[in-house]
Amino acid sequence: MNLTKKIEKVEEILKGKDIVIAFSGGADSTLIAYLAKKVANNILAVTLNNEIMPSNFLNNAKKIANSIGIEHEIINENFLEVDKFKENNPNRCYLCRSIMYSNIKKLAEEKGFETIVDGTNISDLLEDRPGIMINYENDILSPLVNAGIEKEDVLEYLKENNIEYSKSTTCLATRIKTGQEITVKKINRIKYAEDFIKSLTRSETVRVRDIENTAQIELENIDLLLNRNTLKLVESELKAVNFEKITLDIGTKVHEKKDIVIYKPCKDEANKIMFENELPYNIDIRKTCPNLEKLGKLKCSEKMGVAMLDINGRNVTLFENGKIVARKVKDKEDAQNILIEVLPMIRRII
Repeated sequence: MNLTKKIEKVEEILKGKDIVIAFSGGADSTLIAYLAKKVANNILAVTLNNEIMPSNFLNNAKKIANSIGIEHEIINENFLEVDKFKENNPNRCYLCRSIMYSNIKKLAEEKGFETIVDGTNISDLLEDRPGIMINYENDILSPLVNAGIEKEDVLEYLKENNIEYSKSTTCLATRIKTGQEITVKKINRIKYAEDFIKSLTRSETVRVRDIENTAQIELENIDLLLNRNTLKLVESELKAVNFEKITLDIGTKVHEKKDIVIYKPCKDEANKIMFENELPYNIDIRKTCPNLEKLGKLKCSEKMGVAMLDINGRNVTLFENGKIVARKVKDKEDAQNILIEVLPMIRRII
């Protein structure tokens, strides 16, 4: 399906609805808001102020909502006052979304909106994002997933239509290694460090990882820092906020496309085409199988940790360890279309 058809499908899903959009002002939620403005009935964009977002996050969200012409509200909920969140366990993302959507759901009910929409896209389902389970548990609508829209599709559409969006919408808690406590001090010094480097380099996207008192700097173009005096200035400023050591990740930070399927030729039978992918999380076979039944003939074994699905002669096998194999498909496009149907049906182990 080409991008035009995918966009039409999103518009069809949103058409005539009264919706609340979980709105960060990032690429995905901006696309949803832009399309909803064209076809939805009533729209309210809601942004959560959780005290752990980059500087100008709220101002950017307001600015983008205003440019689209939709109503915008902010909910204040300080995550740094939530003990379970500060523990920074592997389920932090799940807890974060639980708090966020609990607040948004309450506001939606108060204002008479029945549908909550978010910007999750199909590429997100290939990443380790346990918070997506909250969407399923709370019936959050994800039109980009339903339309099979990938991250590259989102960026392409926004660029072609000159739609402004914020490139700095990731939570600062992601800069702190899982298991290391999240504190006000850490969040503040990360925010200060990123703001300083942004002002110095004019880069829109900067990450400063807080790794046991070491600041690891990541940005799109490291050449902007590769000057002795500039590096000394960065070292001085970051050590002033109690980082003990400063490092620079020399890899250029660019968005890399995640293939939905990867070609794997069969060794024994050259005439058989096989595609696969390996998700970075374990699949809950027991919870996934009832969803897969909607797509075709299914055989499941929770004991063996495997689900075998037949969709019009195409075979898809899902393993508990996250591996997905597609056989008897026509080509890569056919395999990809099949997996776009399968991915939203998967429930992961948390």
